[in-house]
Amino acid sequence: MELHNFISGNKQRLGLVSLDAPLISNLAIWSNIALIRQYHQNMPRSKAKALAEDLLRRTGMESISGKRNSALTDEERFCAMIFRAAMVRDAVLVLDRPFNILTNMRDGVFIIETLQKIDDLIAEIHIFDYSWAESYYGGADGAEN
Repeated sequence: MELHNFISGNKQRLGLVSLDAPLISNLAIWSNIALIRQYHQNMPRSKAKALAEDLLRRTGMESISGKRNSALTDEERFCAMIFRAAMVRDAVLVLDRPFNILTNMRDGVFIIETLQKIDDLIAEIHIFDYSWAESYYGGADGAEN
């Protein structure tokens, strides 16, 4: 309920990372990322593609650019979802139970490191997870139950 209320109050700038908002399976990863700028800002496809590819290169993920969702590891899928969400202007990034995506992880180090690589694109980060998962984040500020 808390997540739904938060989403309702932040629709314009919301960048949602959730299993409820999966990547589009028939698109390459660069296209999943670029689509946000194309749709929200009417950015030309070539410019949006260059932006997405620059982001992938900047974060060392350029190898997934042409892949589709089904070919990704959990970590690659999570990063692609984060990058897509960060394409919203002044993104209010919402991570909805990220360990449902990162099923083999036992702490939030990978999540925090990934977010730090693109922190210049993100205005706010909110993590919604179960209270028992709080220890996974090492007491990270902003973790919400």
